[in-house]
Amino acid sequence: MSLSPPFAFPTNLLPDEASPEWMNKADNAWQLAAATLVGLQSVPGLMILYGGAVKKKWAVNSAFMVLYAFAMVLVCWVCWGYHLSFGDELIPVWGKVDIALEQKYLLEQAYLGMFPNASMVFFQFVFAAVTLILLAGAVLGRMNFYAWMLFVPLWLTFSYTFGAFTIWSTKGWLSKLGIIDFAGGYVIHLSSGVAGYTTAYWVGPRLTTDRERFPPNNIIMMLAGAGLLWMGWTGFNGGAPYVASLDASLAVLNTHICAATSLLTWLILDIIFFKKPSVIGAVNGMITGLVCITPAAGVVQGHAAIIMGICSGSIPWSTMMIVQKKFKILQKVDDTMAVLHTHAIAGILGGLFAGLFSEPHLCKLFYGSENKYMGLFRGLRLGTSESIRWGIRQMEIQVVGILFVVVVNVVITSFVCLFVQLIVPLRMTYEDLEVGDGAVHGEEAYAIWGQGEKIETPMYSSYYNDIETPSKVDLSSTEMQLD
Repeated sequence: MSLSPPFAFPTNLLPDEASPEWMNKADNAWQLAAATLVGLQSVPGLMILYGGAVKKKWAVNSAFMVLYAFAMVLVCWVCWGYHLSFGDELIPVWGKVDIALEQKYLLEQAYLGMFPNASMVFFQFVFAAVTLILLAGAVLGRMNFYAWMLFVPLWLTFSYTFGAFTIWSTKGWLSKLGIIDFAGGYVIHLSSGVAGYTTAYWVGPRLTTDRERFPPNNIIMMLAGAGLLWMGWTGFNGGAPYVASLDASLAVLNTHICAATSLLTWLILDIIFFKKPSVIGAVNGMITGLVCITPAAGVVQGHAAIIMGICSGSIPWSTMMIVQKKFKILQKVDDTMAVLHTHAIAGILGGLFAGLFSEPHLCKLFYGSENKYMGLFRGLRLGTSESIRWGIRQMEIQVVGILFVVVVNVVITSFVCLFVQLIVPLRMTYEDLEVGDGAVHGEEAYAIWGQGEKIETPMYSSYYNDIETPSKVDLSSTEMQLD
């Protein structure tokens, strides 16, 4: 049956032009699906995880920080961030500024995949966005929202792009050395953990009462966000090879093995030492497992993923539950969601384990080179002087990468915070800190207050208006309600 207008194909958009010979439809479909899964980790994943994990009075603010960052990063990314991270080399740690919106460029083949640049730009955007959103976890419950609005584009431009270009771009100096960072253990998790902790230092702590008692307002909602984060990690690590390949399948399986093992390890430690199976602890264990496997997901075998899961469920648990409580210097920084432990320390573990457990034949699937990448344990098993030398060299590169990311993020994040502070205070006012969402946004997460009475606060009303709101209630007599 022949097609007739309006069902005939337009002559200026023939099927062969829409699907050029260089494009692999399966790879392109998987890359877009993987990018969407990573995007869902942020919106709504981390949005509802943060919104449920904080006190009721910070639910809106915490979720809104996620939503704002997601939108702002996208605009900055297509205007200059992508080419700073993956464009032509300007300096060894930075690309040249350019706009990634020209139609000709977006429809050309990506330099690392058989799909168009449009798919690559979108995939790398969701990675950049989740980094800022993870960073936000360290400063929930007190960072001035206007300061956050300035911080996001500045940190993306002057910190994230440095790490992405240096480690992921084929032109970056650490990339040329042969660092292994499969899907962002360094670029995303170590960066967000260190930068988040640094930002928390400059912003300052929450109110003493909030810091001492900060119960989740909705654990079920928090679990829903955690579930989206876990399942979304399929796209996080599975999309890293830029091809629907054997390596992608292995990376996905290893990801879930490590996460499950880490969750169970953390849970068992909680039961042994605290005599209760903690849901919040299990979520932390899940996250540390996902973070730890990320830099090595597609270049290690399954048994290594189990070992990594045991370590990621026990070492960050120890630093959070024991080391943090013993050293007062660590207690001076108020890290709301413990990103130092769940992302920075877990990211360091993953980077080191990648240097220990990576297999040359798996690295060849991902990097296209077998001899340049070799885990220390494989080098020792082969037993030749050359293999041992390559294994030691790999560990040295992994350590250099850790030091580079830590120094860059501490220094640049500090400069960004100090610059923002010249324009707007980093921390909310005391009055805003006491009231929370109602004072900051004029909105509340839940409409019910006290004994079923609904708050009738106008959206844009002043904190000091005459309407009877929770801010007018005697705080000492309504402690349980404020919590």
